[in-house]
Amino acid sequence: MRSESDKTNDQIRGELTYDDKVVQKIIGNAIEKIDGLLDVNGGFFANMADKLVNTDNVTSGIKTEVGEKQVAVDMDVVIEYGRDIPEIADKVKQVIHDEVAKMTHLEVIEVNINVVDIKTESEYEEDSETIQDKVTNAAKSTGRFASKQTDKAKDAISQGSNKVQEKVKDNTEPRVQ
Repeated sequence: MRSESDKTNDQIRGELTYDDKVVQKIIGNAIEKIDGLLDVNGGFFANMADKLVNTDNVTSGIKTEVGEKQVAVDMDVVIEYGRDIPEIADKVKQVIHDEVAKMTHLEVIEVNINVVDIKTESEYEEDSETIQDKVTNAAKSTGRFASKQTDKAKDAISQGSNKVQEKVKDNTEPRVQ
């Protein structure tokens, strides 16, 4: 038996569509916490952009084809060295399927995963430091250096001032008793 609201919904015409970037964002957020999946690789130019500025672009490296009822996904990934790659790929597929279906009611018909690199956790952390981070760290280091140099200059001026004061004092006191 239909409820009154079902009848109302059937009488209102219109379409519900999803832009590719919406589905890409759902996928990016869904796979963020998968253990062993280090990165979704957006290619050289996306990686350069990420290296220049800290971004929260979860869609980088995720390509989708979104239809009225179905979604196909292609992605390039970096997996942690020593991990079971097919197991991680299966987890990625399942999470994508579940989240996209839950949020959009679209059927995920295909998830193609291309493993472009494997890295240890420490290699990944080292590679993830952005140019912005490097500049910030260099500025902090330069600031500490400048502060030390300023302190040294203050000490030198103070010592020089003390010597001048001693000479002035020596010159004002009688030389002969």
